[in-house]
Amino acid sequence: MQRHQRVPVLVVGGGYAGLSAAMMLAWRKVPVMLVERHAGTAIQPKAFGVGPRAVELMRPVPGLERTLSEIWAGIGDTMRIAIATDLSDPNPQMIISDEKEAFAFLADATPAAQVGAPQAEVERVLRAKAEELGADLRFSTELISLEQDGDGVTVMIRAGGEDTLVRADYVVAADGFRSPLRQALGIPVEGKGELGEICSIMFDADLSGLVREREVTLWYLQNDAFTGVIVTGTGVGAHVLGVNYSPTAGQNEDDFTPERCAELVRLAVGVPDLDVRVLDKTSFAMAHILAERYREGRVFLAGDAAHTMPPTGGQGGSTALQDGCDLAWRLWLVVTGQAGPDFLDTYDAERRPIGVLTADAQLANLGQRMPPSVRIGYPEPLEDPLRAMLGCRCHSTAIIDEAGDDGSLLEDSLNPVGRPGSRAPHLPLDREGQRISAIDLYGSEFVLLADRQSWAESGRLVAERLGVRLRTIVLGAEVVDVEGRWRERYGVGEGGAVLVRPDGYIAWRSPAPDAAPADTLERVLRQILSR
Repeated sequence: MQRHQRVPVLVVGGGYAGLSAAMMLAWRKVPVMLVERHAGTAIQPKAFGVGPRAVELMRPVPGLERTLSEIWAGIGDTMRIAIATDLSDPNPQMIISDEKEAFAFLADATPAAQVGAPQAEVERVLRAKAEELGADLRFSTELISLEQDGDGVTVMIRAGGEDTLVRADYVVAADGFRSPLRQALGIPVEGKGELGEICSIMFDADLSGLVREREVTLWYLQNDAFTGVIVTGTGVGAHVLGVNYSPTAGQNEDDFTPERCAELVRLAVGVPDLDVRVLDKTSFAMAHILAERYREGRVFLAGDAAHTMPPTGGQGGSTALQDGCDLAWRLWLVVTGQAGPDFLDTYDAERRPIGVLTADAQLANLGQRMPPSVRIGYPEPLEDPLRAMLGCRCHSTAIIDEAGDDGSLLEDSLNPVGRPGSRAPHLPLDREGQRISAIDLYGSEFVLLADRQSWAESGRLVAERLGVRLRTIVLGAEVVDVEGRWRERYGVGEGGAVLVRPDGYIAWRSPAPDAAPADTLERVLRQILSR
């Protein structure tokens, strides 16, 4: 007998984008179901590191940032990245010699912890936290069909031979770079397409003398036998070798027998008689595929379904996590009636340009690791790739741009000026004797920052009138600007105000006092929320 269920949001896919969406929706008290055809989360370490912006978005979930930090603390103290012939290469071309030194600037831009944990461990944590918060996660469950109409989406799922009909208001398609849902919805893609396959070999071997203790080593390998990458200190009790191969040249995964895998590891390490134990082998495609739109009716693409990018640069996983978090707060506003349905168009308007920027930057990084003759047609690398980690800007109807805004997608996150569409800057504050960051104020709701009570009173009035979760904070009262830089960093004068969204982005600001602050704020919120 066929069962029937009803849920506001159904998430398809249990990777970074799907798990972060489910966790953040559950944290916001939105009932959510996630289906994933695999039996569990990742076994191999896969992507490494969670970028600071993704950490900022997830850190409001109690205990999450601490847990992720503890994983990284248990793995290593730093990471080195280089291009080399093998792990024994005496003269590797260093990309990052000391991760702590390379990313030390982040301490001036964010309070978020640096997390270098592998994807397998991060997924495990996200799954546990989502379930703890009440998300309905269903692994070994396959999506069979999807139909949508003006009122919702009807999905058939199958687990253990039993079919269930699920009716959802919205669906998050986080089902990977080949995304059956994206194809079924007829969403076209662009980009360089599939660039080849990588066989990921997880192995155990004694690498003492070649790698440093408590350090993740990531070497891009270029030698006469193959190109690929080797990662040691993964945090999962094993090392990983990724070897590039080309199906168009007649190569396939079956070529990687246990004996061949062991031999490739010896070549990658540079020790011909190394004792190698192969633990696991899997393949995945390396690709540059960009969906031409992120929304089709009530279905939203996220993660690799929206933007598949080469792993060079390490931002693919963090971008997927940000997609999931971003969809969660937007869906929460609409499902709870705080925003109108058209508000969801802002997801595509804001996230797609960032997805393209990041994917192109990763592709450019790949080109830099190739021989010059092969990288023809590849984009140029970003002038400062670290700038994009916190400096991406958004433009949509959920942002009220100021006159003369240049529409730029990047800004200097170390020297912010508080423009609408930018991430609200880090600012040291004192709250009842405790040192915090302005970033700690954001995440749960809209926040109105001001230095006059008139704005606070107007904010409370408008929040009640519109039924919107809005918190008002008066600097000098609830919190103290310990460095006296609030006006400089947020671009306002005395009596000004700044409206920060639940994702920590500035939606609007009034550089000076307003004669009718309640009327202005109501008009602003109605526009931002598509009311």
